[in-house]
Amino acid sequence: MSATQPSDCPAIRVVMMPRDTNPHGTIFGGVLLSYIDQAGAVEARRIAPHIFVTIAMEAVEFKQPVVVGDLLSFFTYVEKIGSSSVRVRVLVEAERMGDPMLRLRVTEASVIYVAVDEQGRKIPIRRNA
Repeated sequence: MSATQPSDCPAIRVVMMPRDTNPHGTIFGGVLLSYIDQAGAVEARRIAPHIFVTIAMEAVEFKQPVVVGDLLSFFTYVEKIGSSSVRVRVLVEAERMGDPMLRLRVTEASVIYVAVDEQGRKIPIRRNA
């Protein structure tokens, strides 16, 4: 299957908090990766009623720093569906506190998930109707 377009509705939204900052006062990249993984998993669950596990993150690009108080929206779309895997593109936009009209693309990534059974074995994807 070919790529879809990102929805106008984000998969998740999160406000960045002081606990997530590095010594430079910006948000740790690892915190962003965790939310990217969660948002991508939400998209994967929309296409099939399976347990999905993350097997790879590709093309992660941190475009702008993220700061405390930013409201991040994680937009997702399916790039490709294979027999047992799905590649999800995640686009992250920040709304800066004090200027909600300003939206910045701060991060992008592709995440690959594999459908597994209860024992963790790879299974074919059965699409939602």
